Parts: sequence; C-alpha cells; structure tokens
Amino acid sequence: MTLRVVVDAGSGLAPWRQVQDQIIRLIARGSLAPGDRLPPIRQLARDLGLASGTIARVYRELETAGWVTTARARGTVVADSAARRDPEALLRAAAAEFVTAAKELGAGEDTAVAVVREIYGSP
Repeated sequence: MTLRVVVDAGSGLAPWRQVQDQIIRLIARGSLAPGDRLPPIRQLARDLGLASGTIARVYRELETAGWVTTARARGTVVADSAARRDPEALLRAAAAEFVTAAKELGAGEDTAVAVVREIYGSP
C-alpha cells in the first residue's frame, strides 16, 4: 500500500502534526490495516521533502499513542490495537483541540459553531 500523505506549508499546522494526523485518519478509517507497513523514515522524509528527524518524531508519537509498533526486522507497522480505536473518540479529541484554539483566539461558542458549519458545508 502506498502511503498518501500531503504536507501543506501554508496551513499553519506543523508538518509533523499534519503527517501524524493524516496517518491516524488512514488507520481509523481502515485504509491502513493492522500489520500494514509504513515507509522507512528516510524514504517518507524524502518523499515529503521533510527532515528525517521530523518523520522520526511522527513515528515516535504514533508508537507512544499505540497506533504503530516498530521492530528492527519488520520496520514500523500499524499496531493490532489500532483497529479497535473508536472514531468518535478521535473526533472528540479533534473537537477538544478546536475548542481550545477557539477560546485562545477569543471566539465564543456561537462563532466557533458557525465556523464549523461553514467549513462542514451544512446550513
């Protein structure tokens, strides 16, 4: 399986976080299954135009959170436990981060909800 990850330099989100978030989404929706191998650090870094240390951080963070495991012989693979992740829990975590950012920017609840509705595309 080819890992399809895109880094948007203009997004305002750190590149390592963009890569991490995209890999988590791929695992959560089943596009990456338990046992699937992630590209070697140097290869993914080269493909994305990032430093190897950036991708190493992504893999460390994913391993710490239980999304992947790393073994010298097999490389970095999607962990068996990752398949049991609750997509709703992931959504709640993302929402919590958004709420924190909205509060830091001084936005009220109505404004934050309006922005979500606008981006989501619902009335």
